[in-house]
Amino acid sequence: MQQFDLIVIGAGPGGYVCAIRAAQLGLSVAIVEKRAADAKKGPSLGGTCLNVGCIPSKALLDSSERFHDAGHALAAHGIKVGKPKLDLATMLKRKDKVVSDLTGGIGMLMKKNKITVLAGTGTVVNGDTAAVTDAAGERTEYGAESIVLAAGSVPIELPFMPFDHERIVSSDQAINFPEVPNKLVVVGGGVIGLELGQVWARLGAEVTVVEFLDRIAPGFDLDVTKQLQRSLSKLGITFQLSTKVTGATVTKTGVTVATEDSAGTALSLEADRVLVAVGRRPCSETLGLEAAGVALTAKGRVQVDHDFQTNVPGVYAIGDLIDGPMLAHKAEEDGVALAEKLAGKPGHVDYDLIPGVVYTHPELATIGLGIDAAKERGIAVKTGSFSFMANGRAKAADDTTGLVRIVADATTDKLLGCTILGPRASDLIMEAGTIMAFGGSAEDLALICHAHPTFSEAVKEAALDSQGRVIHS
Repeated sequence: MQQFDLIVIGAGPGGYVCAIRAAQLGLSVAIVEKRAADAKKGPSLGGTCLNVGCIPSKALLDSSERFHDAGHALAAHGIKVGKPKLDLATMLKRKDKVVSDLTGGIGMLMKKNKITVLAGTGTVVNGDTAAVTDAAGERTEYGAESIVLAAGSVPIELPFMPFDHERIVSSDQAINFPEVPNKLVVVGGGVIGLELGQVWARLGAEVTVVEFLDRIAPGFDLDVTKQLQRSLSKLGITFQLSTKVTGATVTKTGVTVATEDSAGTALSLEADRVLVAVGRRPCSETLGLEAAGVALTAKGRVQVDHDFQTNVPGVYAIGDLIDGPMLAHKAEEDGVALAEKLAGKPGHVDYDLIPGVVYTHPELATIGLGIDAAKERGIAVKTGSFSFMANGRAKAADDTTGLVRIVADATTDKLLGCTILGPRASDLIMEAGTIMAFGGSAEDLALICHAHPTFSEAVKEAALDSQGRVIHS
């Protein structure tokens, strides 16, 4: 039996980053991945995020934004191009190349760090043995000092409208529609539904988002998500909030979606396709957890302690399999921290500083506490905000929707959180995150000299506003 110091099952962001960090620290590492590529290249590394999630959706968001701008925004800049013509096949091909380039890059990182890649489905045999079953059904066992479960998650399927992967689809298929749907119903007003809904709305689909809650983007401050909803509505997206989906009937030409509003009135929607985006669940059914005696939480996640250790000695779990937000960057931090712990170092993750982002336009990003969360916890705070309408760079770019909001402790001024709706929010949010990581104050952020004109000046101005001395508003 071939032996390793560490076997990682799952080559998504958590798994491959854990493997790389462990190899950097001198451990012999193998990583197992079941997602098929081809015989020459081996398995397709990168997990959901790279293959069918974060990366391809962002490629489509960027492409669709350029298409939409060509038809609606360029003329105001003195650029006359006429009505743009969509070449969806080329757009999808570009998306696929982005994915291919990056998965290939991860393969090179495995070689660079001398990590053994094993193609197949990985299972836990016991605390020091893992098995890999390849595409031909051949099963091979490997020994390890430690086994890390990093299998990620998959889309949740509604029992009353199962995926047929053509008319009723998950995000996996919604990044590959061969043509733009005339009508697209999106079930779920969270991150995935909003992002892919915007992609297809920009390309010409009539998009309706059906959300059970009375709001979109739960987890973000309500007043800010209302601004985002107004912006998406201007694009033509229709929202049916406080509405539940009760079923769907697939016909030869499309799907009839049955819904029920808050008053109990039965309604229906006609669509060419339905994207179900109601969340994700841990991908744990192929890991052999029950046979190995690995315990799960009441919510079906792998139960771990503060060192990522399961109840089976030698078996660990990270990322979407365990409690916490199902985010690629959270999984990466889990992976690094665990690798360092296994190498005898003090690995650590600050789960209060995991940013969350909706990559629509405008982008919505948050880190730490928002106003709503602070109120729920009974924390006395002071806030500062600044609109992009008053930001010179945003005005020059004609990208002025949104604001920056700072949340600080009312007594100590310690920076507790930041929410940004607007241009480049996903990048700007980490300015606040950096200050927070060092326990800094809102005043610290306000005192930093920012280049002019930049979008980041809106962050400084929001911090100044929290001190009662905003300049440009």
